[in-house]
Amino acid sequence: MKIKTLIMICGFSLTVAHAADKKPNILWIVTDDQRPDSLQCYNRAVYGTDESPLGYVESPNIDALAEEGVLFTRAICNSPACGPSRGSMHTGRYPFRNGHYGFELSHQHPDFVTPVVHQTIREYGYSTGVFGKSDSYIYNDPGSYGNDGIFGTKVHFKHDLQKNGFGDIYSSVAGKEIGGKYKVYGSTEKVMYPDGSVRKYLVKNSIADLTDEEIAEKKKTDEELGLLRAYSLGNKTLIYGGRNPQPADKTVDAWIAQTFINYLENADKSYTSIFGSKMKGVPTDKPFLIDVGFRFPHTPVLAPQSYRDRFADKVYRLPEFDPKDLDKLPSQLKQLTDQMRVIPRSPEDVDAKKAFTPADMQMAIRDYYAFCAHGDEHIGRTIDAFKAYCKKQKSEYLIIYTVGDHGWQLGEQGMESKFSPWRESIHNAAIVVSSDKNAFPPGSVCDELVEYVDFAPTILAAGGVNIQDSKYDYLDGQDLAAVLKGKAQKRDYALGEMNLVIGPRAYMRAKEWAFSMKTRPFWGYVKEENMGKDIKWALECPVKDAELALYDLRNDPLERNNVAADPEYKELAEWFRRKLGNIVLGDGRAECDWKKNNVYTISNFAKGADDKKLDIPAHLIPTL
Repeated sequence: MKIKTLIMICGFSLTVAHAADKKPNILWIVTDDQRPDSLQCYNRAVYGTDESPLGYVESPNIDALAEEGVLFTRAICNSPACGPSRGSMHTGRYPFRNGHYGFELSHQHPDFVTPVVHQTIREYGYSTGVFGKSDSYIYNDPGSYGNDGIFGTKVHFKHDLQKNGFGDIYSSVAGKEIGGKYKVYGSTEKVMYPDGSVRKYLVKNSIADLTDEEIAEKKKTDEELGLLRAYSLGNKTLIYGGRNPQPADKTVDAWIAQTFINYLENADKSYTSIFGSKMKGVPTDKPFLIDVGFRFPHTPVLAPQSYRDRFADKVYRLPEFDPKDLDKLPSQLKQLTDQMRVIPRSPEDVDAKKAFTPADMQMAIRDYYAFCAHGDEHIGRTIDAFKAYCKKQKSEYLIIYTVGDHGWQLGEQGMESKFSPWRESIHNAAIVVSSDKNAFPPGSVCDELVEYVDFAPTILAAGGVNIQDSKYDYLDGQDLAAVLKGKAQKRDYALGEMNLVIGPRAYMRAKEWAFSMKTRPFWGYVKEENMGKDIKWALECPVKDAELALYDLRNDPLERNNVAADPEYKELAEWFRRKLGNIVLGDGRAECDWKKNNVYTISNFAKGADDKKLDIPAHLIPTL
């Protein structure tokens, strides 16, 4: 095994040249719900073995990519759901500063809004595009869903591929006009086969019972593909395992890769896409920034059978879990574990279909990692095509691979999902490779704390943008090349917040501590009547109402024991409440009614609180 360079303290001097005539083509790959331990290279760097803590994984193409650049092992996502996470990545701003906490249809009208990275880099001579999943929910106008040019050339995995028969299993909302207004009342499921045939049927209906025919169609799919569906969720149509109806070269991820490859192969030409739209290939007279967003291993978790066969004999370890771990959780987190539970809390859980059997759990883990292995194949195809184009054009390049827009729980805390402030939901990784080997030294590992808001400034700096100019002060992230050189501000913690499934909750993560708290007294998205109101509530309310969760990672790395209310930790938990609360509530917090053009508030009662320092008074830290 090759011994990698470990960059423990990134303080060496590097020479980075970003001359105007050598602007690199930039490929930004983002996957969906991918755990970093699905990569052998990550496991070797963190655990000293190819296997994840649960067992066997495969990632030959991504492992090869890691050998060419720097593997960042502590990349923390700034919100554990696709919309706000991608919003933070594309803007380079924390959710509490871009006002994007969930699936709000955010837009460009409010005065506090800053451009996405694609808009800025176009001003420096770049063309831009997104292929696959790009869902940051940032549009030009209130309520807009269209391809409005913000991100450049766009091929969407749902609207362009799945809706036109290029995919596997596809769920969509069902709606109709009721009382003069269009209302969503359920969801449909579409199964696409290699011969082009399609079956479509309703799987949820809130206004009427499903018909016998609809029930029979769903049962046919379950039996035909051996599907493992969610048990305890309100949405029991979620698929956690089973056989993909398509072979490995016809899944939606295969088509995402192919549409990008076609775009490069038709450089400067007009052509017809696989889904019938007229397109223009990549312009060769400009460098480009292109996102390729793969859908794997997001639900439905369906690896092609050829990959499932390779994992069929693997037996996985289940995460350490005891139902007693949940006793000390605040209600927000307890609600999440209830909704998303997969590991039984009692034998009755299995009998009542509230949790998986041991065989179900083995299947869920096996199919998840097999699906990741399938995705590795198409990441390899994408990178090969990108490098071939750059070689032909004699151009420099930068590759950023974001390992999951957030993570995924596979039984940790007894659940299978995301949306949490726990490690498996937010602790991810990234790989950065450059044709300038001095910028990102091959075969290196960096265990410095980095965040998803860092990707935008990294891209801009590589594209020749002087991000030190005051006009870019809005960026919360840092250039990862500067992090490696020791020229970036050292961070003692990472930040995040969201408002989905369990309501508004913020988190702070450091080397030895993980802390989270409820931030607002209301549930749901901000509206004009509550935005900015009672902004200090989480700092002034009774401790119980703030729903604190504190984990001492020194002796509890799996986050099983919430010590926030323990006598020896109560003062420390209150210190974290003040530290995190002042940052996310009082240091530039934006709350916006996104249904309107320019209605928002900015809170600055604790301006400057986000100093990146975790100077905890020594007397507050319990001795182990």
